[in-house]
Amino acid sequence: MEKALIIGASGGIGGALTKALQARGAAVTGLSRSADGLDVTDEDSVKAALADLTGPYDLIVVASGALEIDGAEPEKTLKTLEPKAFLDQIALNALGPALVLKHAIRLVPRDQPAVFAALSARVGSIGDNRLGGWYSYRAAKTALNQLMHSAAIELARTHKQLCVACLHPGTVATPFTEKYLGRHPAVPPDQAAANLLQVIDGLTPAQTGRFYDWAGKAVPW
Repeated sequence: MEKALIIGASGGIGGALTKALQARGAAVTGLSRSADGLDVTDEDSVKAALADLTGPYDLIVVASGALEIDGAEPEKTLKTLEPKAFLDQIALNALGPALVLKHAIRLVPRDQPAVFAALSARVGSIGDNRLGGWYSYRAAKTALNQLMHSAAIELARTHKQLCVACLHPGTVATPFTEKYLGRHPAVPPDQAAANLLQVIDGLTPAQTGRFYDWAGKAVPW
């Protein structure tokens, strides 16, 4: 039986991933801030939340994150860049998943295939950035991509069958994105989860350290 750990399981995508995995018979452990008090920006909180878990987990997904933190909206102009908002984004969207990986790696098998996936965003791609703006959120996702890429290189030496990947789920209709959808097409969380799982199911160790969108296409760094 597949065994999965979902961080951010109370969110739109995290909850949908949990349900989709359970529907196909997986044993799923879900952790979140609202249900379990897990604060991924606090290392003690991460360490405590993972301490009682026993592996191995075939799949670990970090689906936590936010576009707005404490009411700070994505910046439309450099003039609105604020240090606290920037650092809050880095803490939640970049450092958080890295701390989870740091303390969850003991739960990952060394002798069988496994996937650690962090939900990133296409706006974190430097090569794909043609609109500017959204300074803090973009920078945080870019930092996340670098952290996961570096970790993938290191962990390939000890966990040869592990794939560490950054995944862009597409535009998903959740409270996370509600204010920003505008005319952009969005998919419901259950469809996003199905798309992501199809990509995850196809990941191999040869693809570790890479960045893919919901359709399995590589996203430029």
